[in-house]
Amino acid sequence: MNVLQFTDNGIYCPAGDFYIDPWKPVTRAVITHAHADHARSGNQYYLCENATVPLLRLRLGNDIQVQGIAYGESLFFNGVKISLHPAGHMIGSAQIRVEQNGEVWVVSGDYKLENDGLSTPFEPLRCHTFITESTFGLPIYRWAPQQQIFNHIVQWIYANQQAEKASVILAYSLGKAQRLLYHLKNKIDRFLVHGAIAIPHELLLQEGWPLPPVERITPDTPKAAFKNAVIIAPPSAEDHVWMRRFQPYALGICSGWMQVRGHMRRRNADAGFALSDHADWPGLLDAVTATGAEQVYVTHGFSSVFARYLNEKGIAAKEVSTSYGDEELIITPEI
Repeated sequence: MNVLQFTDNGIYCPAGDFYIDPWKPVTRAVITHAHADHARSGNQYYLCENATVPLLRLRLGNDIQVQGIAYGESLFFNGVKISLHPAGHMIGSAQIRVEQNGEVWVVSGDYKLENDGLSTPFEPLRCHTFITESTFGLPIYRWAPQQQIFNHIVQWIYANQQAEKASVILAYSLGKAQRLLYHLKNKIDRFLVHGAIAIPHELLLQEGWPLPPVERITPDTPKAAFKNAVIIAPPSAEDHVWMRRFQPYALGICSGWMQVRGHMRRRNADAGFALSDHADWPGLLDAVTATGAEQVYVTHGFSSVFARYLNEKGIAAKEVSTSYGDEELIITPEI
């Protein structure tokens, strides 16, 4: 039974008449998380996990019609049972479990298996069919334990301060930046941030998330404030004139792509930290195995490689084309 279908508008449930992370406007959209490649404007109704509601309103406008539900809570659409379960990707991220006449499909959205201490940890779900991302679906991508990465970041910051340089760290504005701030808050006294990071960060503070205060950089911020400072900005700021005010500074990039040293050289970074909110190769394999799925559909990233590997291991897998991207490479506007 094809509980879900891949259509021109997105992943569709015919019996329940809803789409999951549609890339074109539809009547009813179930959203895995608030990143721009999965949560798009123009839909009539939105359903998401409770913590994602304010983030969707921030992204798409306060006038959207959105309903939030808790992890594990079930709803029925025309007899189709739907529930949301933790994906571990970022605050409010969810896997979508869809059940029809005993047949269970799960759409992973974006996910990671390591508990980041901030987003709700990934929950393995048994199912017949699993739709998985494969952003880092190559064997070369194997993340070091996150505490080891954060220790390296702190050591790098301290070395920059001894050299009387500011430390500018590029991190995606929603998800990665908050994870970074959460883990550095007991090591660093003060954070200055780009506006694209300050706005969602302040919203999450208002929602009660255990994050440190930040200072938004404005045209009136005095140059003296940047001396030896820790500055967090989105990737889109990298080659912008906005960066000049921080001289002298060292540039660090937090991204899974930094696992390959060539990426760091091409981006003229002083340091690269392979910190990702996506599963690495072992994580993808563990997640698929944990589902017990008889059939796997592989979306964005290195989907052809990952699907081929699963087939070689005896798991029926197919590559499917979607409009999902990698938010780590998406240009981040000032929200």
